[in-house]
Amino acid sequence: MSAPAAPSKPLRAFAGNTYDDYYDSAMADFPLPGRLLAGFVVWLLWGLTKLLWPWRVEEAELLFDDARGRVVIMNHESMLDPVIAVTTMLRAGVSVRTVYKGDFDRIRPATWVFSRLGGFPVSRGSADMKAVRRARASLMRGECVLIYPEGTRVRDDAEAEVHGGYALMAQLAKAPVQPVALIGARHLHFRKRVFARVGEPIEWSELSSSKRREQADEMEERGMRRVYELRDELRAAHPGTE
Repeated sequence: MSAPAAPSKPLRAFAGNTYDDYYDSAMADFPLPGRLLAGFVVWLLWGLTKLLWPWRVEEAELLFDDARGRVVIMNHESMLDPVIAVTTMLRAGVSVRTVYKGDFDRIRPATWVFSRLGGFPVSRGSADMKAVRRARASLMRGECVLIYPEGTRVRDDAEAEVHGGYALMAQLAKAPVQPVALIGARHLHFRKRVFARVGEPIEWSELSSSKRREQADEMEERGMRRVYELRDELRAAHPGTE
């Protein structure tokens, strides 16, 4: 599978490039003014959300102590989830690209911000091979890719439809899958505590399957099962947090 084409001209911070130029470039190559602005936004969101909803990431060092590109998967309760994950990782110097629903591209300012923070869109309900190629290229550069396999925010414990494209992305780049779970963000109110917990990466060598398709299926099942196990561990450690 070929990688996306690199931009034909140098990246500019605020104008002169398409969104695709940002989606297909290494985050380390983003222009300094844009990176400084992104850093300010990250610190602002980190401080503001910590004030409004005191949150904590347990075992966060598991996100920082591995220099490899990884597919990071989380359950999805609210729009606070990606803020917690992205600000935690970027503040620690870990490049992370969030895969977001292409529907958000209808809001042009949101697309501009997402692109400058490393995000790129995926078309739900279809085999979006452009997003798969972008994820593979990012992972092979050593960047992490953050994905919400549930696709949409889940407000209760009803069985959510899980989109398994993350396993294919990880498989093509030979990248591990790292589960993260979060509780407390379903019904946000002022000063409500929110908790997240990071799990050990799941390696492809740990799987019992030998054929590619069976491996991807096993990774899809195992990855989300571990996310939900981490969620249940958090609930046991922090009773009453919903």
